[in-house]
Amino acid sequence: MSETLKIVDAHHHLWDLGANYYPWLHDEPNAGFFLGDYEVLKRDYLPPDYRSDADGLEVVKTVHCEAEWDRNNQVGETRWLTEVAARYGMPNAIVAHAWFHTENSYAVLEAQSQFSMVRGIRSKPVTSATPEAKVSGQPGAMDDPRWREGFAALREFGFSWDLRVPHWHLTEAAEVVAEHPDIPVVLNHTGFPWDRSPAGLTAWRDGMRVLAECEHVWLKVSELGLKDQPWDAESNRIVVREAVEIFGIHRCMFASNFPVSGLRVGYPQLVADMRAYLSDLSVAEMQGFFHDNACEFYRI
Repeated sequence: MSETLKIVDAHHHLWDLGANYYPWLHDEPNAGFFLGDYEVLKRDYLPPDYRSDADGLEVVKTVHCEAEWDRNNQVGETRWLTEVAARYGMPNAIVAHAWFHTENSYAVLEAQSQFSMVRGIRSKPVTSATPEAKVSGQPGAMDDPRWREGFAALREFGFSWDLRVPHWHLTEAAEVVAEHPDIPVVLNHTGFPWDRSPAGLTAWRDGMRVLAECEHVWLKVSELGLKDQPWDAESNRIVVREAVEIFGIHRCMFASNFPVSGLRVGYPQLVADMRAYLSDLSVAEMQGFFHDNACEFYRI
């Protein structure tokens, strides 16, 4: 196919640290951050910065995913992004935030629904730091009845859910979303295949297969970076190929996760590697992966 490829970026972030409060960027570093040291991210990242990173690529539309803005003002980020879009012409859709398990969950969802660019919600459930640790029964975990009630309310507002959990929670997530086939779901960051050992990949693969059985769950092929390790093109190729095989190319979409993924790879290299990993796709399938599927899922 030609070198020119129209891209819809299904997942990126923007922030203005001088105007807005992001605890993870303003306060003490999160020692458990999945990529390790992220000090270089503590700078403004606005549309001109994004476009500079993506220079030479034809990114025609973008989807902004909530960036852990101050949780005491969950709608504030959406309001700010609406102003950003009016000024810069991006983003074109918003995945906003609303806790599912709090008393004001419904009110926040209702407030987010007043903004025309909001297509879905990312609300990270409480998860364990390791496969062995347990969070069952905790407020905000996926077995919390109040959390499940908040999740079910997405249907009323026509919102999708951006699912972001470590791979050892994929089977649990599948049990939840299977109960709500009318709520579109998209798994973030390729299911986080952090453990690339044979045993680790087997566990990741098993969880992905269970989740993929839910036909209303799609996949963002994104964020392949590993903690304190350089970009590994060959290991990432294996993961991408298996993920696409499990979900099927028609439920997969490209997402950059910039600027976070910029800790490991440049934007042009990310796109070039993805194209190389999937070089056997037809022209229509490649265009679907990079453009059409995200347009369909996020209705843009």
